[in-house]
Amino acid sequence: MELTQLVEMMAKGVTETLFMIFWSTFFAYIIGTPLGVILIVTDKDGIRPCKLLHDILGFLINILRSIPFIILLFLMIPVTQAMVKTVVGSIAIIPPLTASAAPYIARMIESSLKEVNKGVIEAAKSMGASTWQIIYKVLLPEARPSLLVGAAIVMTTILGYTAMAGMVGGGGLGAIAANYGYYRYELGIMVIATIILILITQIIQELWMKAANASDKRKR
Repeated sequence: MELTQLVEMMAKGVTETLFMIFWSTFFAYIIGTPLGVILIVTDKDGIRPCKLLHDILGFLINILRSIPFIILLFLMIPVTQAMVKTVVGSIAIIPPLTASAAPYIARMIESSLKEVNKGVIEAAKSMGASTWQIIYKVLLPEARPSLLVGAAIVMTTILGYTAMAGMVGGGGLGAIAANYGYYRYELGIMVIATIILILITQIIQELWMKAANASDKRKR
């Protein structure tokens, strides 16, 4: 393969991979964030305890989290077809990636919000803050560093899933590594794709960790 073709192919692979990562993360956080907040609010020690809602929601989230991504990918084929009118390509991977990441994000959000000092929450309650005010002005701001670290973990996990999706027509660097490295025995191309995936992972991790450190009041 000529160098120009290789560069163009890798550039397309990077673009498709980033497309899948960012849109899947965006939609997964839209779904997962409110679920995580509901979990922490309705917990027995939460702002508005509701055991029934907490247990049902937690059970459903745990079920979704326990389904391996590759299986979820196939289970969601009818849903994906209905939503994006195709089951191949980078856009077709976004619905299953979102469905896989959303429950994981919900648990990450719950874990981060649990780290907030209960004294701060009680102080807000004593000043007459409503449930929504406590969530948006106390819980989320106080948990920001942990939430940002969680975002780094989520995005790198989704990146790993995009590589897996490449084995089944998902596009991106994973597809390049599979099609050329595995099926055509072109080890060099697979190595290049793998190195790029590692670099993307490191960049994502570094950016989110810097953001987390910058938002941490204890490190100022």
